[in-house]
Amino acid sequence: MSSAPDRLALLRRMQEARRQIQRQLDLIDRQITRRMTALIPQLKPKRAGYRRGRAPDPSAFLERYRSHLAAITAERQPEIDALCRKLARQDAAIAAYCLRNGLPSNRLDARDQCNRPRLTMRS
Repeated sequence: MSSAPDRLALLRRMQEARRQIQRQLDLIDRQITRRMTALIPQLKPKRAGYRRGRAPDPSAFLERYRSHLAAITAERQPEIDALCRKLARQDAAIAAYCLRNGLPSNRLDARDQCNRPRLTMRS
């Protein structure tokens, strides 16, 4: 049987590995945000005024934004899914380890990065 300091050290290593995966997910989120921010000027209409008597469509910008966001996110989706699965496995392993060794099982983050909505503009 391992000693209490050894069990705590292993728990800390498991938690640090989980934090690294979380940081990778955050990095992907920031990269997508940066790409979308850079695209916004290109998504705006070329002409601001009326064209042939019609008012500019206010929802056209949101449609273009959402379609570009979906395309950019789809590029990274396999990586995001793999990291989310790994994060879930690590959470389960940490919880099982804490339960098995009688350690307090405190959640590192209350927010779940894999299930939160990504970069959407509300209409």
